[in-house]
Amino acid sequence: MPLPPNPKCLACINFLRSEAMLRHGPQGDGCWDDKKCDRKRSHYRNRKQNNAKRKGNYADQKAKKTPVETTETFSIPVQAPPVALLYLYKQKPKDTHLHALSVSVWQGSEKLAEVEPIHCMGMTNTQVNRYLKEVLKVLRDRFGITEFEPPIRMEPTECEIAECPLKDKVRDSLCTSNLS
Repeated sequence: MPLPPNPKCLACINFLRSEAMLRHGPQGDGCWDDKKCDRKRSHYRNRKQNNAKRKGNYADQKAKKTPVETTETFSIPVQAPPVALLYLYKQKPKDTHLHALSVSVWQGSEKLAEVEPIHCMGMTNTQVNRYLKEVLKVLRDRFGITEFEPPIRMEPTECEIAECPLKDKVRDSLCTSNLS
């Protein structure tokens, strides 16, 4: 641990050299030493900057000395099985009517097929289930898929069908709100 700075020398750095020599030289208290005092006064005056510089240099050296560990990154191709995603267009509560549904087949991040979306307005749950079983039969024959992934719920306003009656409602409500 370094020695604490001499308080007399710390006070001396605020004086000009000639004034410091008068106070601490032979006419003063006699502690002035030509060989040491100029260097010591400079050191005390610039101590904060020198320490900050030294600290920065040390950090740079330490960063250079520590070898940068490079980890090898590689990818292993995985043959992901094809999956069928079921999109249900319905509002939030579980007991609301199903507006529409669509199915897409994916393998990894590649889209393999898409079953055209249909409106389910007027269809009973039995009719919807029968339709989904037919779709699943076609997907089993073509891709070997035996079940759907957990269904993805979408808002009915996001319906992909071009002639969707909800799109007319949304368009009409936007037009009336713009007129107001």
